[in-house]
Amino acid sequence: MQITDILANMGGLQSMARELGVSEQQASAGVAALAPAILGGFKKQVTSQPSGLEGLGALLGSLGGGGLLDNVLSPQPTNVNLGNDVLGQIFGSKDVSRAVAQSASAQSGLDPSLLKKMLPIVAMMVAGYMAKQQGNADGATVQGGGGGGLGGILGGLLGGGGNRGGGLASMLDQDGDGNPLDDIMRMMGRKA
Repeated sequence: MQITDILANMGGLQSMARELGVSEQQASAGVAALAPAILGGFKKQVTSQPSGLEGLGALLGSLGGGGLLDNVLSPQPTNVNLGNDVLGQIFGSKDVSRAVAQSASAQSGLDPSLLKKMLPIVAMMVAGYMAKQQGNADGATVQGGGGGGLGGILGGLLGGGGNRGGGLASMLDQDGDGNPLDDIMRMMGRKA
């Protein structure tokens, strides 16, 4: 299942559309365009940290865990500062966030300023969803420190495991390494 479908089923697209005053179609296009880079940022966290998946699980918890998703889904305005914290951890700088929005704009046809507003909200939904799924996986399998469940979630959301759904994620992932963020960083002239 694609991340846009998952978030739509949970009410995330509807919440974001209502909050930003856009259609659900625009919200869906924004999520489809932004999520691959966000997931790539989380994947980069796993591969660049010695603690790997356990470190990612701890990071998700420290950023707000499943409460990030709950914040977006609540009828109250979303605290986008939490989403900016997530983006700061996975992208490292506002320049990368701007480049992600520009790249997503080129792919989706949505205005970059709208995508910049969507980016922290989508980051919160993705991080919150992964944290909730990790909690579910940890509850089902007590051994393994929670890493296995999170790895499966991240791989599944990135299109791993033989799921050649491709689409936008594969268009953004120009070198085929499964991480479109690397390619966006290269376009900016930086090494991810």
